[in-house]
Amino acid sequence: MTKLLLLAALVCVAVKALTQRWPWELGQRDTRSIAETRARNLLGVGTDARREQIIEAHRRLLAMVHPDRGGSNEAVHEANAARDLLLARLVDRR
Repeated sequence: MTKLLLLAALVCVAVKALTQRWPWELGQRDTRSIAETRARNLLGVGTDARREQIIEAHRRLLAMVHPDRGGSNEAVHEANAARDLLLARLVDRR
């Protein structure tokens, strides 16, 4: 039994050393990539969207969810956060 536990521990450490993640974390995506996917879906842009495309998609979304047009402040804040996140990711890639 002790040998089995020792072997399991060694396998876990080896996986962590090779992948920078523990074995139980391998199937999980990080929070930042989930947020980026959600932002892309909200704005309706692809992964290869340029700065101009992100800004135009943001403007179109704001025209629909603005409080003066029956939308809510929360929807505007969510659209702004999505735009900011995607534009920051463009800067990070350069």
